[in-house]
Amino acid sequence: MHGSCIAACPVCYLPVEEAIALMPKSPSPSPVLKNLTFIYEENLNRETEFGGSDFGGYPTLWHRNDSYDIRESMSIHCGFVKGGKPGLGTGYDMDETDRLAMENCHGVVVSSAIFGNFDEIQQPRNISDYSKKTVCFFMFVDEETEAYLKNTSAMDSDRRSGIWRVVVVRNIPYTDARRTGKIPKLLIHRMFPNARFSLWIDGKLELVVDPIQILERFLWRKNATFAISRHYKRFDTFVEAEANKAAGKYDNASIDFQVEFYRNEGLTPYSEAKLPITSDVPEGCVIMREHVPISNLFTCLWFNEVDRFTSRDQISFSTVRDKIRAKTNWTINMFLDCERRNFVVQKYHREVLEKKAISSPVFPPPMLPPPPPPVLSVDPPISPETESEEKSISTEEPTVKKVQMRQRRSSGRHRKVVMGNTATESG
Repeated sequence: MHGSCIAACPVCYLPVEEAIALMPKSPSPSPVLKNLTFIYEENLNRETEFGGSDFGGYPTLWHRNDSYDIRESMSIHCGFVKGGKPGLGTGYDMDETDRLAMENCHGVVVSSAIFGNFDEIQQPRNISDYSKKTVCFFMFVDEETEAYLKNTSAMDSDRRSGIWRVVVVRNIPYTDARRTGKIPKLLIHRMFPNARFSLWIDGKLELVVDPIQILERFLWRKNATFAISRHYKRFDTFVEAEANKAAGKYDNASIDFQVEFYRNEGLTPYSEAKLPITSDVPEGCVIMREHVPISNLFTCLWFNEVDRFTSRDQISFSTVRDKIRAKTNWTINMFLDCERRNFVVQKYHREVLEKKAISSPVFPPPMLPPPPPPVLSVDPPISPETESEEKSISTEEPTVKKVQMRQRRSSGRHRKVVMGNTATESG
């Protein structure tokens, strides 16, 4: 068996052909939960204790608690509550041709999104012919990003940008682009109802390994239905919350309220007592999942926390995971973040690139080189006597001057003649 191992944090991938052969033939088991449906509300009831939105609904705290009581059949809030079909009059609306294309996507979907013209579209590399033909690559953008793509010719008339099919989303339900980005990130199973597997990558990431190889390595080989990397530095939710406050990621009062709510529910700092769980904080820029009821439930409830509290999904991750885990034997593959960095390359957000361009030092034009030194004569030095003679005849014709100079030089030249051991001068 020949595969490839990428250094930094060694990750070995099977060849694409072998990875394809290991794709599960049937869906993985879903512990406890077998049938999951979603709540639609023609007339929204906005009476709730706090949080919620017209897009995600306004579930009460009773609804929230009930959604964590895992049963064989469940009906829950999971975005798109205002219409019978996601993307049609629900907010986060999409054209019919795009919705049909998403419904017809079977197998594997790779998705990403750029809202608020926040990033540049990154084109995946090292994609096999098999994946180019069978894997669906969808990039979701808002109208602001669409306008930029058109102006820069980064998207053709068929709304294609390289391997990506670009889907323009209208009637954006949130003013916060980061919160809007959680819709394709966490609710991809709502928009691709027939897809079996999905790989989400943030808009700032460039995919550099074939998606089939990635799914084999982190899902199928581990018998997992959900995989996400650990945060590279932090593993405690309380520490993560403080880091978000220090970085100004969200207003501090809202973060404090959310963390205190979780603390009152029983959230504790991470410790070895939680093993085999290795971290409470994910690096959520990449998500791999199989679309089975239990993993769909997890992302629905994770989205509901984002909709009710802050959009910082790292803060709510462990609460949702642990509540589901308490009622089932379902687990998440939390792999090392250095392993994640083997198959995606992080780029700068557009605003960072623009700031770097503005702050780049402007150097003055280069100074002109100094004039070259005077050319030194290669003629033999002229004696003062000869020089004075040349000056005295400088007005004569050149040919005459040369003849006279030769005559004078020859008449004044002396040779030494050696006879035996005695040297005499001849003139």
